Amino acid sequence: MSIIPQIMSAILTTGHGGFEVLEFRTDVKVPMPMSDQVLIKVLGAGINNTDINTRTAWYSKAVTGETNSNEGLDEDGGWSGKPLDFPIIQGADCYGEIVAVGVGVNSERIGERVLVRTIQQYAVGYRPYECWTMGSECDGAFAEYMVAFSEESFKIESDWSAAELASIPCAYSTAENLLERSNVKKGEVVLITGASGGVGSAAIQLAKRRGASVVAIASKSKADAVKVIGADEVINREDRLVSSLENESIDVVIDLVAGSDWADLLDALKRGGRYAAAGAIAGPIVELDIRTLYLKDLTLMGCTVQDSQVFINLIGYIERNEIKPLVSRTYPLKDIVSAQKDFLAKKYVGKLVLLP
Repeated sequence: MSIIPQIMSAILTTGHGGFEVLEFRTDVKVPMPMSDQVLIKVLGAGINNTDINTRTAWYSKAVTGETNSNEGLDEDGGWSGKPLDFPIIQGADCYGEIVAVGVGVNSERIGERVLVRTIQQYAVGYRPYECWTMGSECDGAFAEYMVAFSEESFKIESDWSAAELASIPCAYSTAENLLERSNVKKGEVVLITGASGGVGSAAIQLAKRRGASVVAIASKSKADAVKVIGADEVINREDRLVSSLENESIDVVIDLVAGSDWADLLDALKRGGRYAAAGAIAGPIVELDIRTLYLKDLTLMGCTVQDSQVFINLIGYIERNEIKPLVSRTYPLKDIVSAQKDFLAKKYVGKLVLLP
């Protein structure tokens, strides 16, 4: 049995703001699990937009710009619109090993390697469209140890590396949820924006797994890498979609970008097409011609809360090697600022991961 220390290294987010609110500490008390929780030694923690958006208060309704905007209000800076209780430990991705359990959890779980579900419903009694996000409503994985509810900690048996497994929870569950909610089927054509990022690259793999054809939007410099992931066609994000794609040629749009060219996405959809969103990195305020929506019988859907089956499916995909992780770079925990700067600069295809 491993010896559990009393203190640990962790990144404390001390409030909404820039990188100055990220404080690397080596004297943080190791948390102890409550009766229905487990203590996890963190082996890898991915970098995600949601961590940065929460830190900068981008979720605030006061923000109208892209995701590196820092103009939000403390009162509604969290994704749920409620104030956060700082300091918090962020980190929406966790891969680790259970080293202790609460009194209500079977001790045989000690030693299990687990992935922790990012969008959690246990704490809210599995009520529809309610959830906790790890690293927001509860402390996350930017630390050497973290506690998680036993029911939200899923055993994983895989020969992937710690960094590879840590790249999965947030991005891949978001992508799988988008595809599941929009009911992507074999033979359909799916358009994916932000295709070189963590969620976008995951969506490419997962759409191909379903037998769909993928049209990806990415920068010209990343086009070849996106094709390697599985995209059938790549459109330069600097080009207008209407000049690069036949009108009404897409069955489903998976959108992570939004922004000023958003209306072009609906024009690209076939009649009866579906649009699903889980991000707005180019800006959340868009212009909708309501006639396009109703005359084409389109379905628009936002995708945050996930049925628990989404994460269970991902565990199966990993264990059967039906998908491949895409980790571009790893960093020590103390270098979180460098990792987030690289993430915002969109220097890499796929995921960046901290190794505590």
